[in-house]
Amino acid sequence: MTLPQTPVYQATVALEVQGLNDDFLNMRAINPTVSTSTWDPSYDIQTQVREMQSRSVMERVIKKMNAVERAALTVDAGRVSVWRKALHLGDATPPSIEAAVGSASVRIKPSLTSRIVEISCDAVNPKVAAQFANTLAEEYILYNLESRWESTQQTGQWLSRDLQDLKIRLEKSEDEMQSYVNNAGLMFISGAKDKENVAEERLRQLQDEAIKAEADRVAKQSHYDLVKSVPVDSLPEVMDDPTLADYQGKLSDLRRQMADLSFALTPNHPRVQRLQLQADSIEAALQKSRANIVERITNDYQAALNREKLLADQFALQKALVTDQAAKVNHYNILKRDVDTNQQIYEAMLQRVKESSIASAMKTSGIRIVDRATPPDAPYKPDQMRSALGGALTGLLLGVLLVFIRERSNRNLQQPGDTAFYLNIPELGVIPTLASDQAKRERIVNRGAGDGDALIRPETDPVELVTWNRKLSMLAEAFRTTLTSLLFSGHNGSQPRLIVLTSPSPSEGKTTVTINLAIALAEINRRVLLIDADMRRPRLQDLFGLGAGPGLADLLREKTSTTGLTTDQVICPTAVPGLYVMRSGRNSGVVSNLLHSSRLPELLQQLRNEFDTVVIDTPPVLHISDARVIGRLADAVLLIVRAGRTTRDAAMMVKQRFGEDGTQILGTILNGWDPKHETYGYRYRYYNGNGAHYSQKEVVSEPEKQLEP
Repeated sequence: MTLPQTPVYQATVALEVQGLNDDFLNMRAINPTVSTSTWDPSYDIQTQVREMQSRSVMERVIKKMNAVERAALTVDAGRVSVWRKALHLGDATPPSIEAAVGSASVRIKPSLTSRIVEISCDAVNPKVAAQFANTLAEEYILYNLESRWESTQQTGQWLSRDLQDLKIRLEKSEDEMQSYVNNAGLMFISGAKDKENVAEERLRQLQDEAIKAEADRVAKQSHYDLVKSVPVDSLPEVMDDPTLADYQGKLSDLRRQMADLSFALTPNHPRVQRLQLQADSIEAALQKSRANIVERITNDYQAALNREKLLADQFALQKALVTDQAAKVNHYNILKRDVDTNQQIYEAMLQRVKESSIASAMKTSGIRIVDRATPPDAPYKPDQMRSALGGALTGLLLGVLLVFIRERSNRNLQQPGDTAFYLNIPELGVIPTLASDQAKRERIVNRGAGDGDALIRPETDPVELVTWNRKLSMLAEAFRTTLTSLLFSGHNGSQPRLIVLTSPSPSEGKTTVTINLAIALAEINRRVLLIDADMRRPRLQDLFGLGAGPGLADLLREKTSTTGLTTDQVICPTAVPGLYVMRSGRNSGVVSNLLHSSRLPELLQQLRNEFDTVVIDTPPVLHISDARVIGRLADAVLLIVRAGRTTRDAAMMVKQRFGEDGTQILGTILNGWDPKHETYGYRYRYYNGNGAHYSQKEVVSEPEKQLEP
């Protein structure tokens, strides 16, 4: 895809966008198009970038490029063109100048931290790319100069026309002011303006004094009203007067003396009469002082009232005087301000006209070329090496992503170690698939039986009995390895004696693993009892050829003691030495009711005493709760999961349910694993039917075969 593409060259020219003095010769005050200081400076750069991309500028560039001599833009065919021609990938001749100019594209990129703007031009001709970029920069500088010069010229012309209108308006306003002065008879001599200011100041003073007089009158009137409404003795002036207080003290002292003498002397006694005269004199002085205070308060109120009235009259007269003078002067001031305003505008406009003529004569631009564009030596696209590397990396990433998605989308437990990783439970063993067992199949006859009958008829070879029927097979060794891990999983050397095996869902090989582990236990001289606790779908009686009969359900249903029933009626020996089987029994009614009876713990305890190990095959946990009930009474619970079938969610749910019951899962057994898919580097060694040891690509010589038993 890369080689047939036409090579494209890129040339870049760098411009500096300088800031211009918008207030040069005070032009900002008269130019309505100049941006104010509240604008972001980056807006000006973005505006100029957009102008560079405008149609008018591009038309100027195309016109200028068409005028360039074609010989200066001609290039020779390069090595890429030669290779493209040799590989028959297209026309190897360089495109025409007109085609190169017409297909040229421009990208303008402003800097975020400086005033530099880069103009990049892409073209199929390297000289056209450089010439086009330089021409664009030059033409934009000329375009910018012409735009500013035209704007200045238009401003100067407008100012000149407006200056004539202002001159006419100024002369008219001066004539109107002079006519009004003559008609109104106003004469302005030296000091007239000051007198006008004194009259107004006197009016303000009278107004202030009137306000103060009104406030003083209100205060004294309030005091005057208080004198009329309350007793004289309660007035503050009377109570705070020290003279009245002295009179009051003396009067009280005389009355006290008279009261003391009244017990011994009569009222006509000279001493009593002298004290009475003194008291009357002080009382008269006291009353006179009180009357003087009341009279003073009344006089103060009357004086304040008269002063307020006089000030109000003076204020009214002064106000009328000022109003009469201001009526004529205000109209004169209006005319005078109009004349002054027109005069100022005319003088300012005359100054701007002179400044505009100077500014229009100065041709300045805020654009400067920093680096001119040069013809590139090699095209920048297509980049064959980058495209090849990108395609390779993309393919690799897509492949890895596809593998990862397929791996993560499969939530089944696949390989050894998955259960330990996801469930945080030890993995006790891995059982391979039956198809992986390539050892020679042989029928092992039970040599311990006197009649020489085989445990299984020759026409059948179920995988549930592979540990007994094919003792030297890889499957049998896998079960024995799992048993070793199970026996060594106890704390301080203890070994579980009552073992419950279950699985999350049906068809995960639970019964197969249970029977083979029981056979492996019997092979190490253990007295093992295998209990079929799956009373809904019993299989042990069919696999061992026992037929229907009493079993676990019958024992739990009996109301008498369990002693004597186990060995005689429900426990059956098998062809495997040391292995006994207890059927599930005759099922009638709800099975869960039997497991919740008090006879189950008694039965299991009795079986502990009679057998070395008791192995119980229970139904799946997620469908039936029997395994959870029996698991609370067991020494160990083993969870059987099937590779590629049991999901992580189902296994985690089983762990959660056992954890909620307070039952700890001792470990897991991965069943149905295919060793051919050696994702984790497993290498299985196993024994063939003749007892020879094999590994990958291992060959046993003939003398060694003769020594084999």
